[in-house]
Amino acid sequence: MIEIIQSETFKNWLSELKDTRAKARIEARIRRVSLANFGDCKLLKEGVSELRVDYGPGYRVYYSRRGLMVVLLLAGGDKTTQQADIERAIAIAKHWSDQP
Repeated sequence: MIEIIQSETFKNWLSELKDTRAKARIEARIRRVSLANFGDCKLLKEGVSELRVDYGPGYRVYYSRRGLMVVLLLAGGDKTTQQADIERAIAIAKHWSDQP
């Protein structure tokens, strides 16, 4: 089983998501990732990847891997804020990589 760690940025984004069906789909997707089933995902840049959630406005969950058994959920968003979300996720990943 893969350990899932959520950044504060990701936790805040998910908790503020108003669409309860979207939230349920995203949480189900995260559970599948914990079972090593990443599904529709794409490596972006600087070690950050995205999980694409085919629902609503095109939700995205940005993550990075830490070894084989840890996934760090960095940020979330949708297609309308995608570029800014990617830049924020990269900054968060850099911050975490600086941690011991």
